[in-house]
Amino acid sequence: PIMKASGLSAGHVYFVSTPIGHLEDITIRAIRTLRTADVIACEDTRHTARLLHHLGVGKKRLVSHHEHNTHTAVPKLIALAQAGNTIAVVSDAGTPGISDPGMQLAAECAAR
Repeated sequence: PIMKASGLSAGHVYFVSTPIGHLEDITIRAIRTLRTADVIACEDTRHTARLLHHLGVGKKRLVSHHEHNTHTAVPKLIALAQAGNTIAVVSDAGTPGISDPGMQLAAECAAR
């Protein structure tokens, strides 16, 4: 599923599920969201770059967002969304926000 966080005035933040095993276990909507995003926030940029290449998404601005930098990444991502950017948030596998830094970003989006 893709969860959309609104209320950030200009941009949007989408939480996009990624494959846990086979790289082709991803929805068409998730691929479209990744293709149209201005920025993709991810735990490991190398892992996400491989996924994007496999899906034919092309070059995207990747922002590192993991447990060790969430205190600086969340304000940066919120500022990008408020500036009108569309942000896609992914984890290395599965749905971001359960047991990874996506949870803090989702909470900040909800607070706004």
